[in-house]
Amino acid sequence: MLQGWTALTGAPALPPSWALGPQRAQWGPGGEGEVRRTVAGYQERGLPLSVLHLGPGLDLDHCDRRQAFTVDRGRFPGLPRLAADLRASGVRLVSVVGPAVRAEPGRAMYDSGKAVGGVVRDARGDEVRGAAGPGERVYPDFTDPRVRAWWASLYEEPSARDFCGVGHETNEPVALSPFGDPSLPRSARHSLEGRGGDHREARNVYGLGMARAGYEGLRKARSGERPFLFSRSGWTGVQRYGGICSGGTATGWPGLRASLSLALGLGLCGVPYSGSDAGGFDGTPSPELYLRRLQLSAHLPLFRTHAAAAAGGGEPWEFGPQVLEHAKAVFAERERLLPYFVTLSHLAHLTGAPYVRPVWWGTPEDRALRDCEDAFLLGDCLLVAPVLEHGADRRAVRLPRGRWYDTATGEAYEGQGQVLLEAPLSRVPVLARAGAVIPVRGDDGGPVLEVWAPAAGRTGGGLLVRDTGDGWERAEVERFTTRVDSGRVLVEREGGGEVGLPVRVRGC
Repeated sequence: MLQGWTALTGAPALPPSWALGPQRAQWGPGGEGEVRRTVAGYQERGLPLSVLHLGPGLDLDHCDRRQAFTVDRGRFPGLPRLAADLRASGVRLVSVVGPAVRAEPGRAMYDSGKAVGGVVRDARGDEVRGAAGPGERVYPDFTDPRVRAWWASLYEEPSARDFCGVGHETNEPVALSPFGDPSLPRSARHSLEGRGGDHREARNVYGLGMARAGYEGLRKARSGERPFLFSRSGWTGVQRYGGICSGGTATGWPGLRASLSLALGLGLCGVPYSGSDAGGFDGTPSPELYLRRLQLSAHLPLFRTHAAAAAGGGEPWEFGPQVLEHAKAVFAERERLLPYFVTLSHLAHLTGAPYVRPVWWGTPEDRALRDCEDAFLLGDCLLVAPVLEHGADRRAVRLPRGRWYDTATGEAYEGQGQVLLEAPLSRVPVLARAGAVIPVRGDDGGPVLEVWAPAAGRTGGGLLVRDTGDGWERAEVERFTTRVDSGRVLVEREGGGEVGLPVRVRGC
C-alpha cells in the first residue's frame, strides 16, 4: 500500500548519511564558547556526535534579534570558523529557521519580501502581523510560487557560512498573542497557487510550502550534496523534501509513549524519517526517564538530544555517572547500527517503506499484533521493545511468527506468542529475526554482516546498501540469503559471487 502512496505523493528524500548519526540541539544564552564546550563535552566522554543544531524554536539563538538568516555577531563573531572547526572534528552545523519576518522597513529581509508581494494579507490588503519572537512579524505566503523562489534564495548565505542543513520550526505557522489562536486568523488571504483562498485552506499546507522552498534553496546552494531538511509541520508530500521532528513532546512517561506513536504514525503516512527529542522538552526528567527516552530515540531515524532551557542542557553526563555509562552503550549501539540505518534510508527512498514499522508489518490480519502499540520493528530484521513505564525492569513482548533471538543474551524464542524479557536500566529488549542479515559497523569502521542463524529447515536473508557518500550517486542494493547446511550457517550473495564482507554468525 505504501508503494502506491509513494508513487502518488512522491518518494521520500534521502538524507545524507551523517543525518543518521547522533544529533544535539543547542538552546540557551551562550554563544560560540558554549557550543565549543558542548561539543568538547561529548568528545571528552567518548560520546559520538554527528550534528549540532543552532537555535531551535522561537529562540533562534544564533540569530540577530531572532531573525532567521542573520547572525548575532556578538555571540557568534566567527561562525564560519566555528563551523569549519566542528566539521574537521566530524560535527556538522544545522541552522534552525522560522518563517516569521520582523516587520521593520529598512531591514533587507522585510524589504525584499515585500518587493515580491510575499506576505500574507487580510481581506483589506493589509499585512497580517503577529508575534513569534520580539517585535511584530509578518508571514511569507508559501502558497505563492514567487514567494517560494524568494525564500529559497535566502538559503544561499547560511550555506556559505557552512551550515550543512536546515530545520524548520514554528511553521504551523506560530503567530502568538494578537489573535488568541496561536496561528494566523482564518480570514487571512493566501495565493494558493494563484486561485486565492483563506487560511482555513492554507494552514495545513503552509509548512509543506516552506519545506519545498527550503529544499530547493539548499539543493541549489549545495548542489553536490543531498539536502538535509526537517520540519516541525507538514502535509502530504512533505517527505519529498525531508523529515519531521515532532520535537517537544511532554517530558513525562505519557510523552515517551507518544514519541513512539508519532514515529509509527508518520511512517505509515509516508514520512519515514522522523523522531522526537530525547529527554523530552517541558521539564526535567528523572535519570530513569531520561535514559528510557534516550534508548527509544536511539532506535528512531532522527536521534536528537534536546531539552527546554529551564530543564538544563539535557546532556547525558548531567544525570550522574550511572546514566552516563549506560548512555555510552546507547550511543555505541547507534553507531554500530549505522550501516543498517543507511540501508533502511535507501529502501525508504526506493519503496516508501518506513524504518520504524508496527509489529504487524507483513501480517496485517494478525489481530493480536495489530493491538500491540508498545513495540516496533526496525526494518525487517529487528524488533525493539522500549520500556515505557516507571520502575519496570522486565516487560512482556509480543512476537510475530518465527524464531526471534534476544540480541543481548542470544536466547531464542518462538513466535507467535508473548514472552517476558529482562529490561534492566542498562538496555531495552531488542530481538533479531532468525535468518536475518544485518549490516553493522565493524571495528575498522567498515560494514560487517551480522547473521542470525535460521531455524532448522528455514532460510533467511537481508539487504545492504553501502554508504556512497552524501552526493547523488545511485546506490546498489545487495541481497544476501542464509541457510543451514550440515549444521553450518551459510551466507550467499543473491545472483552468485563472493559475499565480499566479513560475516559474524550469532544464535548458533
